[in-house]
Amino acid sequence: MNASLDLFPDHWPIESDWSELLTPEFQQPYFRDLTNFVLQERNDAEIFPPATQVFRAFELTTFSNLKVVILGQDPYHGPGQAHGLSFSVAENIKLPPSLRNIFRELVDDLSCPEPAHGNLESWARQGVLLLNTVLTVRSGQANSHQKKGWEKFTDAVFQLIGKRDQPTAFILWGKPAAKKIKWIDTTNHLVIESAHPSPLSARRGFFGSQPFSKVNEFFAAQNLPTVDWNLAEADC
Repeated sequence: MNASLDLFPDHWPIESDWSELLTPEFQQPYFRDLTNFVLQERNDAEIFPPATQVFRAFELTTFSNLKVVILGQDPYHGPGQAHGLSFSVAENIKLPPSLRNIFRELVDDLSCPEPAHGNLESWARQGVLLLNTVLTVRSGQANSHQKKGWEKFTDAVFQLIGKRDQPTAFILWGKPAAKKIKWIDTTNHLVIESAHPSPLSARRGFFGSQPFSKVNEFFAAQNLPTVDWNLAEADC
């Protein structure tokens, strides 16, 4: 049986055009090993996000609609936080420190009102793929699922996107994210690298990086639709 069916029995296949593109990855031996690891982890501990939300980013942002990739490290490891979109939390969840810093940069960059919640689904539905280099994590243990196979999977995702003709913007936050640049044709796509928005690193190059305005300038220069980054009711 396809390993992905065991790992995500209630939510597979991905209900978008990613399904056909990514199915070959789920048939690879490394992904079978990853499957076994995550299954065992779910038996032994609380793992985030829930199995039904691991691939949510690919459902909300289709390959054909994709315009921007925002890449982080691994999901939030606190209860109720991770829901399948990097940096995003549900509307009733307190903003994690990294997301507070993202919103601080958003306000400074675009003069947008500070959002009242941390749900980034509106970005995802506009074509912003909110992805992490690692897609699962053990509760309370950041980076606990690194080097188990997720990095290879997200490498494959980047290879698919990076060789497209359609201009795409890549926002790479943190050193693990920056490693993906090797898969991107930088002559055709925009790449914005900076420190991670975590409080541990945000002052070392994240603040002032202006990723939101740079992305929209990139698209506007090619007469392509820009992204509405505003998450508040008032206009920017």
